[in-house]
Amino acid sequence: MKFSQRLELRQSQSLVMTPQLLQAIKLLQLSGLELNEYVEAELEKNPLLERASEDTGPIAVSDAPAPDSALGTDSDWEGRALTPERGEIDPRIEVQLDNVYQDDAPPPTPAARQESEQMDQMGLSATSWSGVGGQSYDGDENNLEAYVAAEISLHDHLTEQLHVATTDPVDRMIGASLIDLVDEAGYLRDPLDEVADRLGVDLARVEAVLALIHRFDPAGVGARDLADCLRLQLVERNRYDPAIATLLDNLDLLARRDFASLRKLCGVDDEDIMEMVADIKALDPKPGLRFGGGTIQPVVPDVFVRKASDGTWMVELNSDTLPRVLVNQTYAAKISINLKSDEEKSFVSEALQTANWLTKSLEQRAKTILKVASEIVRHQDLFFAQGVQYLRPLNLRTVADAISMHESTVSRVTSNKYISSARGLFEMKYFFTASIAASGGGESHSAEAVRFRIKQMIDQEASNDILSDDTIVTKLKADGVDIARRTVAKYRDSLRIPSSVERRREKQAMAS
Repeated sequence: MKFSQRLELRQSQSLVMTPQLLQAIKLLQLSGLELNEYVEAELEKNPLLERASEDTGPIAVSDAPAPDSALGTDSDWEGRALTPERGEIDPRIEVQLDNVYQDDAPPPTPAARQESEQMDQMGLSATSWSGVGGQSYDGDENNLEAYVAAEISLHDHLTEQLHVATTDPVDRMIGASLIDLVDEAGYLRDPLDEVADRLGVDLARVEAVLALIHRFDPAGVGARDLADCLRLQLVERNRYDPAIATLLDNLDLLARRDFASLRKLCGVDDEDIMEMVADIKALDPKPGLRFGGGTIQPVVPDVFVRKASDGTWMVELNSDTLPRVLVNQTYAAKISINLKSDEEKSFVSEALQTANWLTKSLEQRAKTILKVASEIVRHQDLFFAQGVQYLRPLNLRTVADAISMHESTVSRVTSNKYISSARGLFEMKYFFTASIAASGGGESHSAEAVRFRIKQMIDQEASNDILSDDTIVTKLKADGVDIARRTVAKYRDSLRIPSSVERRREKQAMAS
């Protein structure tokens, strides 16, 4: 074998992901809350970015080139207009941004100055005093969340009770370790022998401290399993007896609604078994969830769908979810004159480039969301007009081909984005459902619509005519839905609907 050196010239093509391209792609998949947090971070570190304090008017198509060809070029936005088909969509978008900043405040009146002096003499700060009606004199709106007490966690709630229940330092140490192992639902599932070995104490003492925790509020906390959790709550309510103890030992029969077997095991009649079942239903299977919940963030829709007076659908962006930022070109030009070192020039140039790309990416993101939402409304117009049963099959490729974008772009746009309509608030991904073939060779049916029809059938069934899965299949095929029995069973399980045998047992027991 002979080795030699030589020079070769090769030509190849590759796609390089620039930081600006990565930024544009990242912004697409962010939710409204995440986007605002991201923009806030950029405002803090980029001196050339500022919030738009004036009404920018309706969103318009920009003449600037798009930062990402995968997201669509200007010809995509301008050349392919969203023309309404069959009177379904009206592409008119009217997004007005409210002017929430009022910097031109009038000077204080003599009476206001005198009042401020009196407040200073009383030791009150005019910048923190709130007057009648909750109006703050510092120029900012009151933040009500600042006055809401923090919600106590389950860990803190149990720790406070532990300090009251025992003064022994060893028991407190064991109790603190056990409380640390309690999960958010209120269960302690770790083996106690491992806890005893880790702490270097006897297993009996760990069990004694756990028995002490079992008497804490909420009832059922520190339970080892579901049966133990229910038992602790029944003991606290003075409803624990041998019959209900047997029922707790056979929760699998209760889940299957096999009341006949439970009556035999517990040695009670129909009335007693139903009373015990009612007592079980009144308990909390996860007592810890009532504590430690974080602040619930409401879902804010990104797109509004409204029906116009002429019967067309109007698809509008929610201006509240769109961050309003501008590039301060005046400030950039002013500081550029006094730049001396290469480091300063590089910083300002990079900040200006980042600011320009951020504003363009935000604009491109809004346009892309609007295009995808409009195409979804066009396909699912019957859903918005008549309900879930008219939901059509839809996949990412169909929308991507219609708006000349890639499937991955559509997938990112529909993640954590919501559409608000007269039918309710829905995530965009809700409208993408699998298709089920029609038995007569007609138009296929949406899986979500079929699932809804199955639920309707079961909700409307009579107590003496329980529908089996085979019967549901027969009825659906008669309506033109070609579906298998295992698919009906899968949809029924996803809806948490018991089988026909369990439903029959439950309704018979209720009737008796």
